[in-house]
Amino acid sequence: MLERFEARRVGREARESRRGIFLLPSILTVGNMFCGYACVVYSMLGELEVAAPFIGFAIVLDMLDGRIARLTGTTTAFGLELDSLADVISFGLAPAVLAFAWGLGELGRIGWAAGFMYVSAAAMRLARFNIQTPSQIDKRYFVGMPSPPAAGVAAATVFAWPTPLTQPVHLSHLLSEPAPWQALAAVGVMLIPGALMVSTIRFRSFRTINFGWGRSYRTLLLFALFVAVIYALRQYALLVLAYGYLLSAFIGMAWSRFRARRSGHSTAG
Repeated sequence: MLERFEARRVGREARESRRGIFLLPSILTVGNMFCGYACVVYSMLGELEVAAPFIGFAIVLDMLDGRIARLTGTTTAFGLELDSLADVISFGLAPAVLAFAWGLGELGRIGWAAGFMYVSAAAMRLARFNIQTPSQIDKRYFVGMPSPPAAGVAAATVFAWPTPLTQPVHLSHLLSEPAPWQALAAVGVMLIPGALMVSTIRFRSFRTINFGWGRSYRTLLLFALFVAVIYALRQYALLVLAYGYLLSAFIGMAWSRFRARRSGHSTAG
């Protein structure tokens, strides 16, 4: 009798533990969604220095939920759909609202159009990724800029210069005199990443890169040093990371063409 009761208890605990493992990635996805929502709320309140880091937190949670789902074998169709919807909020809507509060809104209809183009590009980027078949996916690269790094460009820019633009810039002023740099920058951080998201330019995926890290304390020490540098120089470090990844695709394209040209010359010679 006691053995049967103990077996039932162990079985119930195993089922609850398994259910908790299945829920963990979705819980992280909801956290990602909350960060996007918080970014929108703080942007509307004008607290841009508080709003921008929430996109960074969302990026971290987005990386964790997918990694944990793959490691634990708990990837589900529901989780994939929830992740995409959360990404539209955190990496589509939230950066657009953040940029709108930072300087885009002062451009009137031009600002509205630029923000909407970015949101549309993020949604199309995610939809294109979802319909790709395994045979079409090269795990080493993303086709088009992923939406989290694209959102990171806007977040890092606003976090480095969090003071919002307060002087309205009208269309007639744009044509007759130089516009404030912040208004033009707000358009840039929307349209350039937006165009890259729907492009066919390949961006490197770090999941398949072997950094040569072994199972040693040195790995933890290097990671701790990386985190410390990011924290100490967070405004500039995040800016370098965001724009460095954006430029990495073009540097990779230039390097590939240089190698191909050099190889062609060697063959001809």
